Amino acid sequence: MNRRQFIHTLAATPLLAVDAPRKAPFRVIYSNDLTNITSCVSPFHAAREPFRPEMLDATVDEVAGMVDAHFLQPGLGVVPMWPSKVIDLKEHFAWIKQRYGQKPDSFSQFVLNGGDIVQRFIDYCRAKGQAAFISLRMNDAHHKEFVDPKPGDKPGSSIGMSVTRWYAEHPEHRIKPGSLRGADLVLNWAEPEVRAQKLAMLRELIDNYDLDGLELDFLRFYSYFRPETPLEQRRVIMTNFVQDVRKLLGPKKWLCARVPCYLTALDELGLDLKSLVAAGLDMVNASAHYFTTQQHDLAAIRKLTTGATLYFELCHTIWKGDKVQAGYDVFPFRRATREHLHTSAHLAYARGADGISLFNFAYYRQHGQGEGRGQFGEPPFEALKALRDPKALSKEPQHWFIASGWRSPGAKPLPVPRKLELNKPAKFNFDLASPHGDARVRIQTDKSLEGTEWTATFNGEGIASTEDVAEPFPVPFLSMLAKPEELRAWTIPTKLLREGKNSLEVMQKSGEPVNIVFVDLAIGQAS
Repeated sequence: MNRRQFIHTLAATPLLAVDAPRKAPFRVIYSNDLTNITSCVSPFHAAREPFRPEMLDATVDEVAGMVDAHFLQPGLGVVPMWPSKVIDLKEHFAWIKQRYGQKPDSFSQFVLNGGDIVQRFIDYCRAKGQAAFISLRMNDAHHKEFVDPKPGDKPGSSIGMSVTRWYAEHPEHRIKPGSLRGADLVLNWAEPEVRAQKLAMLRELIDNYDLDGLELDFLRFYSYFRPETPLEQRRVIMTNFVQDVRKLLGPKKWLCARVPCYLTALDELGLDLKSLVAAGLDMVNASAHYFTTQQHDLAAIRKLTTGATLYFELCHTIWKGDKVQAGYDVFPFRRATREHLHTSAHLAYARGADGISLFNFAYYRQHGQGEGRGQFGEPPFEALKALRDPKALSKEPQHWFIASGWRSPGAKPLPVPRKLELNKPAKFNFDLASPHGDARVRIQTDKSLEGTEWTATFNGEGIASTEDVAEPFPVPFLSMLAKPEELRAWTIPTKLLREGKNSLEVMQKSGEPVNIVFVDLAIGQAS
């Protein structure tokens, strides 16, 4: 059978008849990646302390009354973090020790000793009034660069959560055999055996646990097919997979998918949202992968997901800096403030979202390694309370921003960083929802602006510069903030602000050209 015949055969496969998608009753959903419990320093976990099940309980307790559904990611979605027949954990970790010289991580050791992370999570969520979901990563790449150990490699105990014997022995099923790049190390979903393994894990969860629902996390990682795999084939494979999961799950449990919030990135993964909803998807969690953003295609995604419940994802960060050393968790971050979170949620509701999701929210806490990564602290859990009230959010002060975020494969280039040319305007667009009051807009650059001259317009009208370049709202986590000499600011009268698209144009008139790395616009700023 040639490729054209294969695609035609797949496309002709009838979709399973399913009931119309239902509206989920959850307004705020919270993702818990499990590993934050031991990687972050917290009130219930000291540095380097091994996992205890009471720590899992504490992650449910700390958001009680603020979230409606709790999504647990049990590990990396590769090796079960529950008693399993899909992978014999005893045999698996014996192989890990022999090949890599590593013992099980403390989560896996808990399961090997007879514990059950998934069941404990479900029971505790029910006791605390939270719906219990499992979110399974569909194609995670963490630590796979160590699959073929070389002298000097230091894979760490997490290798046991990421690499299986089958994966090590079948490099031909990877996106690009021989590469050490994360997007190449993951598995090629065009191979039926790859999909069958993931489906087996989902079947085991569905058969053995009384879950409220499942989330298919298609963003961990952002790679499923080789470049030569046609779009039509990608879409059919992904839609049929969702259909298979719905059939296993039955009509009463909720099925969610974590997907890009950018239209052009959906094709990269083969995600046809209309077809996925028709195949039985109840909930769509639109995400910028790792960042809180205000540049997205949520209004268009709303039209593609009619009938399903649409969520927009917020994260602990809006922008990351360069690595301070080699390894994982070695970035500085610009942390999302309460105003960033609330303004982003307000925009999401205004563009059609039914609810808000939180991802990696625990990572405000101290984690990782390396000096110069900025300030850490307890997550602003109190900010979650307002996320369920769109009307109240619309009346709050607003902090709009344009940051580099995550350069998602298949997505359009992000507005920053932007290299300027003298006497040539640089345009930045804001999508504003119910703006109210005078505003101040700032640009942040990568070097000192002393001795430079600038002009700016907003929606085609000239705006006046101001010496006030201070942060418009309190910043609890000091990291990646500009020095005063790297900022320029202008005031914007209320009459120039519009619902929807607004355009800022700035022009550097003199001095050495710079790069603009961040732009923000504040309404109702703190005095």
